[in-house]
Amino acid sequence: MRDPGDAPDVFDPRLYAAGIPHDRFRVLRDHHPVARQDEREILGWPAGPGFWAVTRHADVVRVLKDSEAYSSYLGATQIRDPDPADLPFIRRMMLNQDPPHHGRLRRLVSRAFTPGRTGRFAGTARRRARELLREAREREGEGDAGAGTDLVRAVTDDYALLNLTDLLGVPPGDRALLHAWTERVIAYQDPDEPPVLDAGGRPVNPRSPAMLAEMFGYARELAAHKRAHPADDVMTVLAHSELRDAELEMFFFLLTVAGNDTVRSAAPGGLLALAGHPGERRRLWDGGAGFDTAVDELLRYHPPVLSFRRTATRDTELAGRAVAAGDKVVVFHASANYDERVFADPLRLDLTRAPNPHVSFGDGPHVCLGAHFARLQLRLLYEETVAATVGLELAGPPRRLVSNFINGVKSLPLRVEWRG
Repeated sequence: MRDPGDAPDVFDPRLYAAGIPHDRFRVLRDHHPVARQDEREILGWPAGPGFWAVTRHADVVRVLKDSEAYSSYLGATQIRDPDPADLPFIRRMMLNQDPPHHGRLRRLVSRAFTPGRTGRFAGTARRRARELLREAREREGEGDAGAGTDLVRAVTDDYALLNLTDLLGVPPGDRALLHAWTERVIAYQDPDEPPVLDAGGRPVNPRSPAMLAEMFGYARELAAHKRAHPADDVMTVLAHSELRDAELEMFFFLLTVAGNDTVRSAAPGGLLALAGHPGERRRLWDGGAGFDTAVDELLRYHPPVLSFRRTATRDTELAGRAVAAGDKVVVFHASANYDERVFADPLRLDLTRAPNPHVSFGDGPHVCLGAHFARLQLRLLYEETVAATVGLELAGPPRRLVSNFINGVKSLPLRVEWRG
């Protein structure tokens, strides 16, 4: 092994504004599969104690599956440590709990995410994709033709948000609130979303009680409405479940943010990959690749989540490194999905790749609860895109989110060749 000081930095969120730093992750996988990372002060956020970056697929899966050794509860699941005063509050979220408490909450909520319920949304989601693409075509002539169509603004942002609010049962007039709350939480590292500062001029964690008070108040009001006026939606199920009010509020937060941003990040990422690989795009358009395998390969190629944090519960060893109790251990999905030990020629987009054990939805007890719904939405969007267009190509560079957590695409200018 090389000296650990040679390990490249993969913490700086500004790196990801240029895309996944594949060269850096390759060095880490080959020479420092569990690498010590400095946690410097960046973009106004304070320095931290540092962490271990886990980059090989097998080690990522091991950490995600072993909740006894690598806890979601001790320090929560974001790289930066929360304020100690906020930690008890943050631990109430299912994402930040360990078995057996995590299992109880997951079982309660999984009743709402049945394939039958999400499947009933398929017709609505398909119509929505078709309508958004049609509207994008109609608006195409309003601006500079050479600039192309920004499919993030025209299609994918609304597609993800409106599908989520249908599933949750949020009234149409309140949907802008969910978008604003999601931006506040997800884009907090991005200069386009300036942080809220406290009295001392320090940025306030967007997951703190003060920053989530408005969302939680709304969740309580919506749950009360669903108890009085039940409907076929997730919030009705949660409102009539055994969840305590505090647990329901946290679930509303989790579903609003994670449920929206998974598809919101994956959908434009998949279209960007297709636009950049004309040969694979033609395979999909010509029927040479199936949509199910295409969805999983596009998820592998553009994982919506870049990383997740755990905390070591005891002294242990990982890939030859001594990890001490209390150390932060951060798994990088963005590296594991490109591990040459698992994926042949991983930088190549192959829409027929099988098997495809990507970790874009995680693994172990915290595997994404809404993975079925996310795959369904992505498949329908790609099917309708193929039906509406002959081809896609980049009209300019995409703008990516400045984040070491979410693999977001803020704008995607494409030249679209429409059918008919």
